[in-house]
Amino acid sequence: MKSFHGGVHPDDSKRYTAAKPIETAPLPEKVIIPLRQHIGAPVSPIVKKGDTVKKGQLIAQSDAFVSGNVHASISGKVLEIADYPHSVFGSCMSIVIENDGQDEWVEGIPVQRQWEKLDPKELSGIIREAGIVGMGGATFPTHVKLAPPPDKKIDTFILNAAECEPYLTADYRAMLEYTDKIVTGVLITMKVLGVSTGYVGVEDNKPEAVKALQSAFSGTQVKVVALPTKYPQGAEKMLIKVLTDREVPSGGLPMDVATVVQNVGTVIAISDAVTKGIPLIERVLTVSGSAVKEPKNLLMRVGSTFADALNCCGGLSSELVKIISGGPMMGFAQSTVDIPVIKGTSGILFLSQKDVNNSKESACIHCGRCVEVCPMGLNPSMLSILGERQLYEEAKDEYDLLDCMECGSCVYQCPAKRNIVQYIRYAKAQNAIQAQKEKAKVAV
Repeated sequence: MKSFHGGVHPDDSKRYTAAKPIETAPLPEKVIIPLRQHIGAPVSPIVKKGDTVKKGQLIAQSDAFVSGNVHASISGKVLEIADYPHSVFGSCMSIVIENDGQDEWVEGIPVQRQWEKLDPKELSGIIREAGIVGMGGATFPTHVKLAPPPDKKIDTFILNAAECEPYLTADYRAMLEYTDKIVTGVLITMKVLGVSTGYVGVEDNKPEAVKALQSAFSGTQVKVVALPTKYPQGAEKMLIKVLTDREVPSGGLPMDVATVVQNVGTVIAISDAVTKGIPLIERVLTVSGSAVKEPKNLLMRVGSTFADALNCCGGLSSELVKIISGGPMMGFAQSTVDIPVIKGTSGILFLSQKDVNNSKESACIHCGRCVEVCPMGLNPSMLSILGERQLYEEAKDEYDLLDCMECGSCVYQCPAKRNIVQYIRYAKAQNAIQAQKEKAKVAV
């Protein structure tokens, strides 16, 4: 197959966990469940300190359409609702639940449903109630993605099964072990969207997954395609280009080219919610890195901490230098193991010195390597320089700052070891702050 422009080929480091089946992590003594686990309007608690809750019980919600319900992942007592560390936002209000050891479902869960007998509106409502969001890391509410505006006619669904980030193998193991759920989740999603054309994009470094999915989807209108292994193959815009030859316009979304993309973990959650009534309270994630004694793929409850995950893997085998939530290319470095697992946590990396590049940043040498590998066709060097010089509006208006998906290919390739993505993220944040100020002025 043809591939997309640019991209890089880092060592995938998947050998640590690719052959390890998913293990169910022991229940933690308590969970810390953040109220910010999605893009969109924040949710508010509907429980209070001292309340007794059960597994699957709704504990926080919002009336806004673009939002995501939050449910208790264990049964027990609400210890407090307070500010706790967060892997993306630094900190946020969280509901802390002490485990009562019963792991008892709230009344009405689980159920048995035949999804084929439900209409698209009913299916979408179930997905919304279950609090399902994009589990590849973006955490966009799934029910919103499956309800495009009337003028956006969707004709194609794509399952993103590339998992191109180094180290991460959670989706790969799920493709082998939860194949039936993936098929059900994809068919439900296509019914909600009203489409008959579907693709599953899997990188060709996962031949067992390709074979398993091709067999599982035989007899359906879903085509499983082995894609050339190259980072960031799993980015939505790259998948759409390779599989359909459609190009998402600058500033646009997949729906602008009649396409919707979902992650493997997301369709598994859709299957559980629709067929069993189970909300999104757990997820598969990879715990890996050179500092971990025994890297694993774990099924963990939302609100378990990184410390819980590390304990499941036997602790540290060498000196810990860096903790990353997610993969090494797009993940976020953390300062503590007391960070809770959220719906978008695809992996936790514990890295020793040998896996961390401590080279000092130097001035841009204008070699153009970042431009060559940028899959979006941008000039990362100039964006980083403008960000460094606080010329945020120029970066946005003249160099398409907002089109950057922060994949990190430029940083990987840069001989000057510049923190290009950090400059770009900061420039985006400053533009967002300025836009909010201008909006407030207009409102006044």
